[in-house]
Amino acid sequence: EPNIEMLIKMSDHFEIQVDDLIRSDISHKDLEILRNKDLRVLAISVDQHNRENIELVDSKAEAGYLHSFQDPEFIRELPKLYVPTMPQGTYRAFEIQGESMLPMEPGSIVICEYKEKLTEVKNQKTYVIVSKHEGLVYKRLQINRSGHALTLISDNTAYAPYEIPFDEISEIWQYYAHISFTDQPSQQTNNLDVKLDDIQRRVISIQKKVNA
Repeated sequence: EPNIEMLIKMSDHFEIQVDDLIRSDISHKDLEILRNKDLRVLAISVDQHNRENIELVDSKAEAGYLHSFQDPEFIRELPKLYVPTMPQGTYRAFEIQGESMLPMEPGSIVICEYKEKLTEVKNQKTYVIVSKHEGLVYKRLQINRSGHALTLISDNTAYAPYEIPFDEISEIWQYYAHISFTDQPSQQTNNLDVKLDDIQRRVISIQKKVNA
Protein backbone atom coordinates (compact mmCIF):
# COMPACT_ATOMS: atom_id res chain seq x y z
CA GLU A 1 0.00 0.00 0.00
CA PRO A 2 1.59 3.30 -1.08
CA ASN A 3 2.16 6.07 1.43
CA ILE A 4 1.22 9.71 0.81
CA GLU A 5 4.56 10.55 -0.74
CA MET A 6 4.30 7.65 -3.20
CA LEU A 7 0.70 8.57 -4.06
CA ILE A 8 1.82 12.09 -4.93
CA LYS A 9 4.60 10.74 -7.16
CA MET A 10 2.15 8.40 -8.89
CA SER A 11 -0.30 11.27 -9.32
CA ASP A 12 2.35 13.47 -10.95
CA HIS A 13 3.69 10.69 -13.16
CA PHE A 14 0.33 9.49 -14.54
CA GLU A 15 -1.33 12.96 -14.42
CA ILE A 16 -4.18 11.61 -12.32
CA GLN A 17 -5.68 13.32 -9.29
CA VAL A 18 -4.70 11.74 -5.94
CA ASP A 19 -8.40 11.53 -5.07
CA ASP A 20 -9.02 9.51 -8.25
CA LEU A 21 -6.19 7.13 -7.36
CA ILE A 22 -7.78 6.48 -3.99
CA ARG A 23 -11.50 6.54 -4.77
CA SER A 24 -11.94 5.72 -8.48
CA ASP A 25 -11.61 2.63 -10.64
CA ILE A 26 -9.09 4.07 -13.10
CA SER A 27 -9.34 1.00 -15.33
CA HIS A 28 -12.55 2.67 -16.61
CA LYS A 29 -10.89 6.04 -17.15
CA ASP A 30 -11.54 5.90 -20.91
CA LEU A 31 -15.24 5.26 -20.39
CA GLU A 32 -18.02 7.69 -19.60
CA ILE A 33 -21.73 7.41 -18.90
CA LEU A 34 -24.36 9.83 -20.19
CA ARG A 35 -27.63 9.93 -18.31
CA ASN A 36 -30.94 11.60 -19.06
CA LYS A 37 -34.50 11.48 -17.79
CA ASP A 38 -36.23 10.34 -20.98
CA LEU A 39 -34.11 7.45 -22.18
CA ARG A 40 -31.70 4.94 -20.64
CA VAL A 41 -28.09 5.17 -19.52
CA LEU A 42 -25.68 5.60 -22.44
CA ALA A 43 -22.19 4.13 -22.21
CA ILE A 44 -19.56 5.78 -24.40
CA SER A 45 -15.79 5.52 -24.77
CA VAL A 46 -13.25 8.29 -25.30
CA ASP A 47 -9.80 8.37 -26.90
CA GLN A 48 -6.53 9.54 -25.40
CA HIS A 49 -7.49 13.15 -26.14
CA ASN A 50 -10.81 12.75 -24.30
CA ARG A 51 -12.79 12.86 -27.55
CA GLU A 52 -15.71 10.51 -27.93
CA ASN A 53 -15.14 7.50 -30.15
CA ILE A 54 -17.56 6.37 -32.86
CA GLU A 55 -18.25 2.76 -31.93
CA LEU A 56 -19.28 0.38 -34.70
CA VAL A 57 -22.11 -2.09 -34.06
CA ASP A 58 -21.75 -4.56 -36.92
CA SER A 59 -24.03 -7.52 -37.64
CA LYS A 60 -21.97 -9.82 -35.40
CA ALA A 61 -22.27 -7.47 -32.43
CA GLU A 62 -25.97 -6.61 -32.86
CA ALA A 63 -27.36 -9.36 -30.62
CA GLY A 64 -24.85 -8.57 -27.91
CA TYR A 65 -25.55 -4.85 -28.20
CA LEU A 66 -29.25 -5.35 -27.49
CA HIS A 67 -28.36 -6.87 -24.11
CA SER A 68 -25.19 -4.93 -23.28
CA PHE A 69 -25.58 -1.41 -24.71
CA GLN A 70 -25.42 -0.05 -21.15
CA ASP A 71 -22.29 -2.03 -20.28
CA PRO A 72 -19.14 0.14 -20.52
CA GLU A 73 -16.92 -2.92 -20.90
CA PHE A 74 -18.94 -4.14 -23.92
CA ILE A 75 -18.83 -0.68 -25.52
CA ARG A 76 -15.08 -0.51 -24.94
CA GLU A 77 -14.55 -3.66 -27.03
CA LEU A 78 -16.55 -2.50 -30.08
CA PRO A 79 -14.55 -1.50 -33.19
CA LYS A 80 -14.02 2.23 -33.64
CA LEU A 81 -14.49 4.51 -36.67
CA TYR A 82 -12.56 7.74 -37.11
CA VAL A 83 -13.99 10.58 -39.21
CA PRO A 84 -11.84 13.70 -38.78
CA THR A 85 -14.43 16.13 -40.16
CA MET A 86 -17.28 15.08 -37.84
CA PRO A 87 -18.65 17.95 -35.70
CA GLN A 88 -18.66 17.56 -31.94
CA GLY A 89 -21.32 15.18 -30.67
CA THR A 90 -22.07 11.62 -29.59
CA TYR A 91 -22.10 9.24 -32.54
CA ARG A 92 -22.41 5.51 -33.13
CA ALA A 93 -22.23 3.48 -36.35
CA PHE A 94 -24.59 0.61 -37.19
CA GLU A 95 -24.43 -1.99 -39.98
CA ILE A 96 -27.79 -2.12 -41.76
CA GLN A 97 -29.27 -5.49 -42.72
CA GLY A 98 -32.33 -6.40 -44.77
CA GLU A 99 -34.09 -4.60 -47.62
CA SER A 100 -36.69 -2.61 -45.69
CA MET A 101 -34.79 0.67 -46.24
CA LEU A 102 -33.87 0.38 -49.93
CA PRO A 103 -32.26 2.16 -51.71
CA MET A 104 -29.96 1.94 -48.65
CA GLU A 105 -28.17 -1.29 -49.52
CA PRO A 106 -27.90 -4.12 -46.94
CA GLY A 107 -24.43 -4.09 -45.40
CA SER A 108 -24.17 -0.29 -45.46
CA ILE A 109 -22.88 1.40 -42.33
CA VAL A 110 -25.02 4.24 -40.98
CA ILE A 111 -23.36 6.81 -38.71
CA CYS A 112 -25.90 8.31 -36.32
CA GLU A 113 -25.98 11.03 -33.66
CA TYR A 114 -27.39 10.23 -30.24
CA LYS A 115 -30.65 11.94 -29.28
CA GLU A 116 -31.17 12.43 -25.55
CA LYS A 117 -34.89 13.22 -25.67
CA LEU A 118 -37.84 11.84 -27.58
CA THR A 119 -38.91 15.44 -28.18
CA GLU A 120 -35.87 15.82 -30.46
CA VAL A 121 -37.33 13.35 -32.98
CA LYS A 122 -38.28 14.98 -36.28
CA ASN A 123 -40.99 13.62 -38.54
CA GLN A 124 -39.90 11.80 -41.72
CA LYS A 125 -36.23 11.69 -40.68
CA THR A 126 -34.39 8.38 -40.41
CA TYR A 127 -33.19 6.91 -37.11
CA VAL A 128 -31.75 3.77 -35.60
CA ILE A 129 -34.07 2.64 -32.80
CA VAL A 130 -32.95 0.31 -30.02
CA SER A 131 -36.01 -1.21 -28.37
CA LYS A 132 -37.00 -4.02 -26.05
CA HIS A 133 -39.08 -6.06 -28.50
CA GLU A 134 -38.13 -4.90 -32.00
CA GLY A 135 -34.40 -4.96 -31.33
CA LEU A 136 -32.25 -2.70 -33.50
CA VAL A 137 -34.02 -1.22 -36.54
CA TYR A 138 -33.33 1.59 -39.01
CA LYS A 139 -36.54 3.37 -40.03
CA ARG A 140 -38.11 6.67 -40.96
CA LEU A 141 -40.11 8.03 -38.02
CA GLN A 142 -43.43 9.76 -37.57
CA ILE A 143 -44.64 11.00 -34.17
CA ASN A 144 -48.17 9.78 -33.48
CA ARG A 145 -50.88 12.30 -32.69
CA SER A 146 -51.42 10.58 -29.34
CA GLY A 147 -47.94 11.67 -28.34
CA HIS A 148 -47.18 8.28 -26.78
CA ALA A 149 -45.80 6.28 -29.70
CA LEU A 150 -43.77 6.46 -32.90
CA THR A 151 -44.69 5.08 -36.30
CA LEU A 152 -41.78 3.29 -37.96
CA ILE A 153 -41.83 3.56 -41.75
CA SER A 154 -39.73 1.63 -44.26
CA ASP A 155 -38.53 3.39 -47.41
CA ASN A 156 -39.25 0.12 -49.19
CA THR A 157 -43.03 0.23 -49.63
CA ALA A 158 -43.21 -3.58 -49.55
CA TYR A 159 -42.90 -3.29 -45.77
CA ALA A 160 -45.90 -1.93 -43.84
CA PRO A 161 -45.47 0.79 -41.19
CA TYR A 162 -45.94 -0.15 -37.53
CA GLU A 163 -46.05 1.56 -34.14
CA ILE A 164 -43.77 1.37 -31.12
CA PRO A 165 -44.69 2.89 -27.72
CA PHE A 166 -42.30 5.38 -26.13
CA ASP A 167 -41.76 3.16 -23.10
CA GLU A 168 -40.28 0.38 -25.27
CA ILE A 169 -37.53 2.63 -26.68
CA SER A 170 -34.09 2.38 -25.11
CA GLU A 171 -32.00 4.49 -27.50
CA ILE A 172 -32.59 6.75 -30.50
CA TRP A 173 -29.83 7.62 -32.99
CA GLN A 174 -30.50 10.07 -35.85
CA TYR A 175 -28.96 9.48 -39.28
CA TYR A 176 -25.92 11.65 -40.02
CA ALA A 177 -24.07 9.88 -42.84
CA HIS A 178 -23.57 6.44 -44.30
CA ILE A 179 -20.89 4.31 -45.94
CA SER A 180 -21.92 2.03 -48.81
CA PHE A 181 -19.86 -0.78 -50.27
CA THR A 182 -21.56 -1.22 -53.65
CA ASP A 183 -21.79 0.85 -56.81
CA GLN A 184 -24.69 -1.18 -58.21
CA PRO A 185 -28.02 0.56 -58.91
CA SER A 186 -30.55 -0.10 -56.18
CA GLN A 187 -33.40 -2.54 -56.72
CA GLN A 188 -35.97 0.23 -56.36
CA THR A 189 -34.23 2.30 -59.04
CA ASN A 190 -34.26 -0.68 -61.38
CA ASN A 191 -37.96 -1.29 -60.72
CA LEU A 192 -38.73 2.36 -61.43
CA ASP A 193 -36.83 2.22 -64.70
CA VAL A 194 -38.79 -0.89 -65.73
CA LYS A 195 -42.11 0.83 -64.95
CA LEU A 196 -41.13 3.97 -66.89
CA ASP A 197 -40.08 1.88 -69.90
CA ASP A 198 -43.41 0.04 -69.78
CA ILE A 199 -45.36 3.30 -69.62
CA GLN A 200 -43.35 4.69 -72.54
CA ARG A 201 -44.06 1.60 -74.65
CA ARG A 202 -47.78 1.85 -73.92
CA VAL A 203 -47.85 5.54 -74.86
CA ILE A 204 -46.08 4.81 -78.15
CA SER A 205 -48.52 1.97 -78.85
CA ILE A 206 -51.52 4.27 -78.18
CA GLN A 207 -50.05 6.98 -80.42
CA LYS A 208 -49.61 4.47 -83.27
CA LYS A 209 -53.24 3.34 -82.94
CA VAL A 210 -54.50 6.95 -82.94
CA ASN A 211 -52.39 7.87 -85.98
CA ALA A 212 -53.60 4.78 -87.81
